[in-house]
Amino acid sequence: MKTILLVEDDRRIAQNISRGLTDEGYDTAVAYDGLEGRQLAFSNAFDLLILDINLPGLNGYDLCRELRAENPHLPVLMLTALGEIEDKVIGLGVGADDYLVKPFDFRELLARVAACLRRADLRTEPGEPDDIITVANLTLNRTTREVSRDQTIIELTTKEFVLLEYLMQHMGRAISRLELTEHVWRIPFDTGTNVVEVYVNYLRKKVDRDFSPKLIHTRSGYGYVLKEE
Repeated sequence: MKTILLVEDDRRIAQNISRGLTDEGYDTAVAYDGLEGRQLAFSNAFDLLILDINLPGLNGYDLCRELRAENPHLPVLMLTALGEIEDKVIGLGVGADDYLVKPFDFRELLARVAACLRRADLRTEPGEPDDIITVANLTLNRTTREVSRDQTIIELTTKEFVLLEYLMQHMGRAISRLELTEHVWRIPFDTGTNVVEVYVNYLRKKVDRDFSPKLIHTRSGYGYVLKEE
């Protein structure tokens, strides 16, 4: 079953769309503002994002731009009352795959949803060798966003996946907390935050604790290295 996140602040419209998608066999989650949408999108693996533009908290353009930086393969369908050519150009420019203007016929929405999902499936089958990173018995597939160890699938949040991907890309090299903060979280390094340590601990519990050999190692006073020792 394909999973869809709908971010729409008009509750009546959101409920009608969600109900219609559910009737068509999709598993649908709904957020009513941009911040809630970002939290759900970053912490769950969805197959498609349907996104309004004029949202409280965080507008659709900025949310789409942030998601594109974290998950370039997630298809995004913008659904908005802004129908000028300039609006469409901006929406597609920040990473949307398609753009549908309100009011719309629900049959057209379903057709566009199916087309977005179909294109996404074509992009991910089959994965190229460069899309797969392996260290010891740990495998990460960038295309399917799957992680496994000893053939056991490991469920990661979006941020955990990006962190693990960065560590595996730089296998054997000690990476500072500063570098991880700037490249994984895309924010300036703050000596007062322990976000890197927290997420590395999350990763260790999922990919190291119940497996051998241990792969994530601390470099005291500096950062972390992923390698087989």
